[in-house]
Amino acid sequence: MNFPAELKYTKDHEWVKLEGNVATIGITDFAQRELGDIVYVEINAVGSTVAQHDVFGTIEAVKTVSDLFMPVAGEIAEHNPALDSQPELVNSDPYGQGWIIKATITDPSTVDSLLNVEQYQALIGA
Repeated sequence: MNFPAELKYTKDHEWVKLEGNVATIGITDFAQRELGDIVYVEINAVGSTVAQHDVFGTIEAVKTVSDLFMPVAGEIAEHNPALDSQPELVNSDPYGQGWIIKATITDPSTVDSLLNVEQYQALIGA
């Protein structure tokens, strides 16, 4: 499994790429493997402000639907339009073309609770 060292992670299996006050968010390689074939991604409205750990959308696989939890407090700035027609990008490229949302961080202190790659690997036993 792939776990880029430059990203931050959550116990709920989201990853976060930080660029200033913008967070690009998706699900980890581990999470997409556990879910199986992704068939649909639904996101709260762009412009919505979401508290850390609150649900910002759902991801649907062939056999299950899972909530997506906001890793940092922020406002949803955009969602990945490619996922509307190609949700399987989450499976094939979870850290690249399969990103889910970009959010403007509204509370920078929430970044402090994110896991580094070693902490996340220990969490999942990788």
